[in-house]
Amino acid sequence: MSRRAFWVSLALAAVAVLAALVAIGSGDYPMGLGDVVRTLAGGGTPADAFIVRALRLPRVVTALVTGGALALAGALFQSLVRNPLGSPDVLGFTQGSATGGLLAVVVSGGGTAAVAGGSLLGAAATGVAIYLLAWRGGGHGHRLILVGIGVAGILTGVNSYLLIRANIVDAARAVLWLTGSLDGRGWGSAAVAGGALVLLTPVVAVLARALANLELGDDLARGLGVGVGPVRAVALACAVLLAAAAAAAAGPVLFVALTAPQLARRLTGVAGPNLLPSLFMGAALLTGADVLAQRLLPGRQLPVGVVTGLLGGGYLILLLARTARRARV
Repeated sequence: MSRRAFWVSLALAAVAVLAALVAIGSGDYPMGLGDVVRTLAGGGTPADAFIVRALRLPRVVTALVTGGALALAGALFQSLVRNPLGSPDVLGFTQGSATGGLLAVVVSGGGTAAVAGGSLLGAAATGVAIYLLAWRGGGHGHRLILVGIGVAGILTGVNSYLLIRANIVDAARAVLWLTGSLDGRGWGSAAVAGGALVLLTPVVAVLARALANLELGDDLARGLGVGVGPVRAVALACAVLLAAAAAAAAGPVLFVALTAPQLARRLTGVAGPNLLPSLFMGAALLTGADVLAQRLLPGRQLPVGVVTGLLGGGYLILLLARTARRARV
């Protein structure tokens, strides 16, 4: 890691911690940063301790680890396809997670654990299907994007059909989950995304140099001793599992995986996947979006997926406009 990337990572980690403290202090019972820190350190009144540790801390930890998992998955996808549009939102993996979660809600009426399991299975099945369809003959980035967009369109239709067939109560639950929400999230949700980060981040770190070489092209990577096929397969599996765990924890939150790696790369100014800066950027983005979701409309909370959709959609339009401008030049 370059010196600039190291300091950017530290700064983004500090921003994520600050956003987490602000999020803990937000709500119907507002608290200052000093009171939040004091309560987390073991002080404060019994009421403060209950609100912070039992009610708000699990939600904030879920936001941090879910944002980090999404951003790390996005960095892996964008490195694999060598395209800033590479993310689980665009490539169909988010829709696959949604299909699995919807089947758990609509068909079996399952609870939180069933939805989490369905999300993981749905994303895994989508990953296998896209891998088989896109990687025939070597698999280039454009092929993966085109296949992923097609799979995403198919699964979007399937998800709409499942919502139509569901009863009104299950459909309402499913729509809230599909929007992406951190409301009511407990330590179980944090453990799903956090466990994926703990298990897969070391694997991803081992692949970092090989992924940077892959971005130079398959032939040059092979010349540098990179096993192109195995590295791609392992990196894709890690990215799919990270995206699936994030969806299981907080629903299919949009655009964090798309924007966080690009913003991190612009801050570091370094080529390559920028895995650690992307992780901290995603944690800061989702936690900050949750703060906005709680404060944007007085008297009511928005699902965090609405805020990330608004911010990420604007970023996507800007990215496409800049790409078109460069193509004309």
